[in-house]
Amino acid sequence: MILARLFRRALTLFLASLATLFTLPPVAAVADPIRVASFNMELQRDGPGLLFRDIQRGKDAQIAAVVAVITQTAPDILALQGFDWDYDGVALAGFRDLLKAAGLDYPHHFAPRPNSGLASDLDLDGDGRLGGPGDAQGYGAFSGQGGIAVLSRFAILHGKARDHSALIWRDVPGALLPTHPDGVAFPSPRAQAIQRLSSTGHWMVPVLLPDGSTLTLLTFQAGPPVFDGPEDRNGRRNHDEILLWQAILDGTFGPAPQGRFVLAGGANLDPHDSDGRRKAIRTLLGDPRFQDPMPRSAGAAQAGDQGHRGADALDTVDWPGPGRLRVDYVLPSGDWQVLGAGVHWPAPGAQGYDDALTASRHRLVWVDLELGQAFRNGSRQRR
Repeated sequence: MILARLFRRALTLFLASLATLFTLPPVAAVADPIRVASFNMELQRDGPGLLFRDIQRGKDAQIAAVVAVITQTAPDILALQGFDWDYDGVALAGFRDLLKAAGLDYPHHFAPRPNSGLASDLDLDGDGRLGGPGDAQGYGAFSGQGGIAVLSRFAILHGKARDHSALIWRDVPGALLPTHPDGVAFPSPRAQAIQRLSSTGHWMVPVLLPDGSTLTLLTFQAGPPVFDGPEDRNGRRNHDEILLWQAILDGTFGPAPQGRFVLAGGANLDPHDSDGRRKAIRTLLGDPRFQDPMPRSAGAAQAGDQGHRGADALDTVDWPGPGRLRVDYVLPSGDWQVLGAGVHWPAPGAQGYDDALTASRHRLVWVDLELGQAFRNGSRQRR
């Protein structure tokens, strides 16, 4: 697959050269699409440095399966979740080395410190104790546990990237802040004064494409809407994490992204079947500034009926208990032409099936994009 994509790129360059030589219009029919993917690898470990240790040892079956999944799909731009951050970035560097050894080179990355595991010194989860993983700005036993990162074949414009991770939850217009039964802020006014909204981060990462244009990657990993009490702190926070993207696109927190963008990340919410405030993800999917390619897989389609309202083929995770749900998304802006989309969940017995199941309970979601001639001419007509 990697060789085939490289061959198509070489063919595109050759035809473009001929077109220039004979003053013909550019040939777009064989242009290699840009593949953007999101993958919650669930590689978080129980302590700092353990992920780097496991990467270095080269004996971890899960890490090997994750590398196999990524090389089988070969994204150009990859939003990662469930990856432990460290100050010097050694775990991510080691992981990039593994991918490079497997034939995929990601020379560019973006991985600032996430909110997960960022200590607060306050009781943020209302359990009456201090110093637990729920008292961090985002759930985590140590700084960076289960963080997010971006890998790219193309240059990342770091100076123009924007990080909304420090945004205080109560400063978001219309925030669904939790309260005690008497109306007092939960768990306390002092806690709400410093509680950030993002469980990991909300990043706007501009990527310079080969044609000189820019794609802005919007990425995050929302917290789960469960594991709380009647105050519904987690459910409310998940709701607001998802809908923060609409406020960002509205320009509420600074200039909205200019040009084409893609949202790639984990919402932790299914529009039809999961616990939580499902209206949030349905609202985002219905925003006309996005298009939903509805990526599917044969593996999910053949996994067996669950009695869910959502289509089984769209599922992206297989959790014990809740079952299979759609919680991971790649949503291009409306000015992209979508050439293909899928969830890497091969059918049982097909190549890559075992790797997909060993790698993570989540599946890699990908979308192939091309700015078609109609869009270059100013039309917004879709395929």
